Amino acid sequence: MSTEIVVVPHTHWDREWYEPFQRFRLRLVALLDEVLDTMEREPAYHFTLDGQLACVDDYLEVRPENRDRVAALVESGRLAVGPWQILLDEFLCSGENIIRNLELGMARSDKLGGAMPVGYLPDMFGHTAQMPQILRKAGLLHACVYRGVPSSVTTDAFAWVAPDGTALRTQYLPVGGYGNGAYLFSDAEGLEQRAAGFVRTMREWHGPEGPLLAMYGTDHSAPVRGLPEMVAAIGARMDTLSGYIGAYSGDVAGLPQVHGELRSHARANILPGVISIRPHVKQAMSRAERMVERYAEPLAALWGQEWPGRFLDMAWWRLVDASGHDSVTGCGVDDTAQQVAARIAEAEQLGQAVRDMVTARLAQDVPSDGMLIVNPTPAARRGVVVVDVAGTDPLVDPSGAPVPVQPLEYAATLLLDEEMDPATALTFVHGTELYGQHITDWTVEDGTLTFTVARHTSVVVDLDDLRAAIGGVTRVRIVAEPRRTVAALVEAPPLGHTSLRPAPRERVYGGDEAERLPGTHHPSCWLSSDSAPLPVRGDEEVLDNGLLRVTIAPDGSLTLVGQDGTTVTGAGRIVDGGDVGDTYNYAPPLHDTTVSEPVEVESELICAGPLVSIVDVRRTYLWPASGEDLDGAPEVPAMTRAARMEEIAVTTRVELRAGEPFVRLRVDFDNRCADHRVRLHVPLPAAATQSYAEGQFAVVSRGLTAEAGCGETPLPTFPASSWVAAGGVAALLEHVTEYELADGELALTLLRSVGYLSRNRNALRPEPAGPQLPTPAAQSRGPRSVSLALMPYQEGWGEVLPHAEAFRHDLLVVPGLGESSLPLPEPAPGLSVAGDGVVMTSLRERDGWRELRVVALTPDATQAVVTGSFTQARRADLRGRPGEPLDVTDGTLRLPLGAWEIATVQLSGQLSGQLSGQLSG
Repeated sequence: MSTEIVVVPHTHWDREWYEPFQRFRLRLVALLDEVLDTMEREPAYHFTLDGQLACVDDYLEVRPENRDRVAALVESGRLAVGPWQILLDEFLCSGENIIRNLELGMARSDKLGGAMPVGYLPDMFGHTAQMPQILRKAGLLHACVYRGVPSSVTTDAFAWVAPDGTALRTQYLPVGGYGNGAYLFSDAEGLEQRAAGFVRTMREWHGPEGPLLAMYGTDHSAPVRGLPEMVAAIGARMDTLSGYIGAYSGDVAGLPQVHGELRSHARANILPGVISIRPHVKQAMSRAERMVERYAEPLAALWGQEWPGRFLDMAWWRLVDASGHDSVTGCGVDDTAQQVAARIAEAEQLGQAVRDMVTARLAQDVPSDGMLIVNPTPAARRGVVVVDVAGTDPLVDPSGAPVPVQPLEYAATLLLDEEMDPATALTFVHGTELYGQHITDWTVEDGTLTFTVARHTSVVVDLDDLRAAIGGVTRVRIVAEPRRTVAALVEAPPLGHTSLRPAPRERVYGGDEAERLPGTHHPSCWLSSDSAPLPVRGDEEVLDNGLLRVTIAPDGSLTLVGQDGTTVTGAGRIVDGGDVGDTYNYAPPLHDTTVSEPVEVESELICAGPLVSIVDVRRTYLWPASGEDLDGAPEVPAMTRAARMEEIAVTTRVELRAGEPFVRLRVDFDNRCADHRVRLHVPLPAAATQSYAEGQFAVVSRGLTAEAGCGETPLPTFPASSWVAAGGVAALLEHVTEYELADGELALTLLRSVGYLSRNRNALRPEPAGPQLPTPAAQSRGPRSVSLALMPYQEGWGEVLPHAEAFRHDLLVVPGLGESSLPLPEPAPGLSVAGDGVVMTSLRERDGWRELRVVALTPDATQAVVTGSFTQARRADLRGRPGEPLDVTDGTLRLPLGAWEIATVQLSGQLSGQLSGQLSG
């Protein structure tokens, strides 16, 4: 037989899955020990290490003495490592996480001798639309995929085209995926016949000429002994994946084209249920990514002193590690999910530490009775913040102008009033701290010792005098300064900061006696400019801010009427149905029971404006307690739901703020049920055959169906990262959320509860997706909370972009830490990024430059206008390698962007935040 087959020995290494990471690592070390020994013993042996450097890192942490052995094999071209740090799930992490993953894997692979120049994506549960552009801008000319490829692909190579037009030669792995050659060398007997059958099958895909790719390996597999001899016996040759694919130039001429994301069920299962299982992990991942990407890094780059690179690197390590396709997906055992959640929490904590370090430094210039307000978005913002301040005086901004406020809550002022031995009371005092505040004064009168305490004080109290004065004291009182929690409407510059503080009422309003009541706001605050928002008004039935009117129906659902008349009726309906599937695939019982009508509805007005109006809608439902296995066998899916009911109270907080064209919702309930799915339904104002969902540097259009073919039932449920829009209504999201357009409604999955990693028999998937292991924690029992917002629109989804940015990135409030005598510092802008459809995804420091990444979320060419105190700019690729210089005029860069283009630019010169930072530091 001629050399028609190129054998690529490899392992597909799930870092954590049906066993947690450290248990799998024990097996990994044994496997790589054997691989190194075999490759050194047999010079013809080649091995591909699954496209992820994590395997090498995990191995060398245990076997550091073998680094040179690994590097020698990589340098020789016989061992292929990278380009990824870890094989990710592309839909359950941010686009920036994808880039950092690739950046990290390629940089670390280079230190071992070079990364495999192939975007190897062998087992992801579908692929994002912009992956070809990401790979190309990182310097890769080839991709290699298995799942998600549509039926229109009938060859083993195609041109995968990103929304921006980038076309990448993509190797498809048909007929068995990354294990299509695993059976060839099971034993020597019948080897030639199996090889001949392989050639006949693969020629149908490849065509009459050229070598055929045989991926010899599978999950957690080790190399078979004597493989070189068996390969030689059939006239084949052995190589790495990059060796095989590298024979092609990357030219896509003549190849069939596939545009956008790959989420077809035609060729392989894509296991879409992972999007909605263990929702707390998805929430934590999105929250941690935002903390690092949009708070910690940009603030440190603009307003920090020494770049906290090591802390941020550690955060990104954990985020990238958590993005694994059996990690953030939640389709592992409970131990794995617990470890992933801990990793994500550490990433968020590292980001918080960096954010707080930077803002604490800025807060040193704000008096202790004031508040620093930080804007994490690159556009000027007017928004509502909630602040805790002393006294009842009005708030002012740095110009001395009054800030509109709305009292929300008053703190207790009497903290203690009891008969007590004063010696005991003195044991509560630590220095000048008492009950978490500072002593500002004390008095003894009529046998009562009274302490006065405050959050901040410059008063020094002599407690020695106190000890001499407590004779005869029988009662102790602790009185705190008056404090209140208020909503305040503030304006903040782009990626910059401002501040506010209380000021004496007489100084602010002069002789206006009408404004001497505590907690009121001056009417002129609402009339200061034509663009000032109208106040929001509310009661238990209607909330209205002039941009959006929200009416609460007797059944607890909402009617939304936008300023343009777009009307959504019946929004926020909660629907509970059975789910007897597993962590991979939703599956309803054969005889399902759905519950959509509450048995009781109550509404409570929390606050009525003028900045914030809130109503809590409490709906009580009777949900079936679980699914039922009629024959008691766990491998047989339940046919029905239990007759026993649980009474579940679902509270939806409906919040409308001044100036926002969307209503904020927070849905809370205690999940005491099992084997079910809970969705929030939003009827569409207009009929829609397409949805538009944002995620990973793109807005993807999807229809009402999904392509079938493999066996897995192709449910038209899809992921959305920050928003999804259809038919005139958009849902703004805090985390990746599963959605579906069904029966004229947008259905958003709040929770999916199941009890098995994989069921051997799933009604909507013909074969197991993994071992049938119990996952009781995947039932997600206990308190659940999901936040989102709903926004009617009329002109198109482009309206949604700026509001989704504002919803996901709240203004940050930090208590002032400076001397009380300080004036408020002037508002300080950081960096402005503007342009139709232009969204900032990253801002950090790299090699002395500030590196900014933006994406054009628009089907048309546009321009990013970047403004700040920089003097030089240049393009860079996704690995940070500098490119062409760019013109900067008066601190402004005008950057042309093609439709859907991801652009990275590096800026040099003093950015505005650094002027007061590093120079004074």
